[in-house]
Amino acid sequence: MDVVDGYNSLPVVTRVYVTLVVITSALCALDVISPFYLYFNSKLILYKHEYWRLLTNFLYFGNIGIDFIFHLFFLIRYSKSLEEGSFRNKSADFLWMLVFGGIMLTAMAPVAKVQFLGTSLNFMLVYVWARRHPSVPLSFLGIFTFGAAYLPWVLMAFSVLIGGSPILDILGMIAGHTYYYLEDVYPHTQQGRGRRLLKTPQLFKQLFQSNTAPIAGVGNHQHLD
Repeated sequence: MDVVDGYNSLPVVTRVYVTLVVITSALCALDVISPFYLYFNSKLILYKHEYWRLLTNFLYFGNIGIDFIFHLFFLIRYSKSLEEGSFRNKSADFLWMLVFGGIMLTAMAPVAKVQFLGTSLNFMLVYVWARRHPSVPLSFLGIFTFGAAYLPWVLMAFSVLIGGSPILDILGMIAGHTYYYLEDVYPHTQQGRGRRLLKTPQLFKQLFQSNTAPIAGVGNHQHLD
């Protein structure tokens, strides 16, 4: 499968997000736009009305290089796996998960003092995928194997070992765990009684009205409504 076929095979939400990330990074690499116009800054958003920063800070993964390719690979792999798996035929729900995660991360950004949240949103996807596929065996650089439930912790440990900061990963884990608990755990508790606190807004569903109905029993994550 070549690059074009691989790109065309991506589900709709994943394809749009990947496209925006690649275009944004390419424009920065060509000096068409500067990352200084993209980063999250609450003061510029509130007082200068630069509202685009609420979105653009999620689209820049840094200069094009090994680190960029690494994060893009994980975005494609786990976003695609989620959208084609537990969110199969439920792209509206998947988009709502991304928006929910983005809102949480934006709320935490001023406290954590971070400027770009794309890595954290990416890590949220990894966390949710890992919680929904805890028994999948994975290998780390061929050195050792582990269950997918430990994937976020392994990646964060590796990031720290090579000199990175765990802050962005931790933010992603917080957002991911909050979503996982509210969507996958709480509805099945005695307090939840089948209620979904994160029901997808109708507006999101209208964006995907042309989608076919879910195929029963094929890759769907079950909820109690």
